[in-house]
Amino acid sequence: MITKVDHIGIAVKSIDEALKLYQDILGLKLVETEVVEEQKVKVAFLPVGDSEIELLESTTPDGPVAKFIEAKGEGIQHIAFRVNNIEQALADLKAKGVRLIDEKPRRGAGGAKIAFLHPKGTHGTLIELCERE
Repeated sequence: MITKVDHIGIAVKSIDEALKLYQDILGLKLVETEVVEEQKVKVAFLPVGDSEIELLESTTPDGPVAKFIEAKGEGIQHIAFRVNNIEQALADLKAKGVRLIDEKPRRGAGGAKIAFLHPKGTHGTLIELCERE
């Protein structure tokens, strides 16, 4: 079902400030940024080999990333795994009793279809499934 780690989402207060580390010091290259209105987030994409680091900055004080930072501080917010068929993956996981946040995929950054698994059923880790064309 899982083909690779698609990306690691890192919640930050400011993408511009975070880029001082990820781009200027670590040498990762920013390829683009995108605002995903439905998720109240601005995303910066920094490829690393076959995967990416996604820096996530909330666009509103009540967005999920803002709430995450308020509760836990800046840091890794989720790990995304690439799947070939997200609908089938969700059906399989549901049949196995995995607690889902999203029972149907939604649009994510970069035009991907995404869905989240609930961290209460994944040992405290927010897991995202991601299907890209």
